[in-house]
Amino acid sequence: MDVSGTSPGSYLKGIRLRLRLGVRDIQQMSSKIASRERNRRFYVSAARLTQIENDETMPSQFKVFTLATIYGLSYFEVVRRYGVDPDRSHEYRSQFKLSATCPVTSEVADTDRTVTLPLRLDPSFKWERTQLINRAVALWGELPAAFLLELNPRQHMYAYIGMEDETMSPLLKPGALVMIDGERRDVVKATWTSEYERPMYLIELRDGYVCSWCEALRSTITIVPHPLSCVPIRSFSLATEAEVIGQVVGVAMRLVPTEPPIAGRSATPSKRS
Repeated sequence: MDVSGTSPGSYLKGIRLRLRLGVRDIQQMSSKIASRERNRRFYVSAARLTQIENDETMPSQFKVFTLATIYGLSYFEVVRRYGVDPDRSHEYRSQFKLSATCPVTSEVADTDRTVTLPLRLDPSFKWERTQLINRAVALWGELPAAFLLELNPRQHMYAYIGMEDETMSPLLKPGALVMIDGERRDVVKATWTSEYERPMYLIELRDGYVCSWCEALRSTITIVPHPLSCVPIRSFSLATEAEVIGQVVGVAMRLVPTEPPIAGRSATPSKRS
């Protein structure tokens, strides 16, 4: 059934008619859902359904759940019909500079959407050289977002480094997005040849999160900031005050500020006379 361009109410009514269900049928089935959920707000009366289908009122999230369940639809598809696209939150998230470090979701509600990815590289591409990927790709293709979610959805999480979190600066700048491996929760004890080899961990504290180098001794974990950050070293109890969420295995961050240069100030260092 072609439902493109139809109003939300007409869309829902068309689905109901295709399923050969009357308004009383919806009322009876919604009553069972409300009873099972022990919440009367899941109930959709025949009169309320008529209002929804005539676009007189917008249903609550409870009634959207009920109708999506009965009609065999995705909850997010119904919500999207009313102008709320859950996947748009990923686009807006990067525009808000949060002051605190916090985990962020990588969930994609609409798994039917596609993501543009390079499928074949130019044979002349040299892995040992730094190159512009756009010019090295011989073939771009569309892959379903659901395919990407199946790569390792249970192992990897993502965290946003708050704009006021200087713990690992300048190695890990505020505003960075880090990938966390939730299976690597044991703090490694070893000797590293450089600061880039030393693993960083996302730690959940009572008042928030922190991403940092760590040292664990018995039931105590010590947060070790980057020496240039001027952030003090802190210790917490693993039993009551801190929990290791996982190890940082990937980083995406800007190297240049998003704000344009101040007018009248040169963007490049001046030459010495």
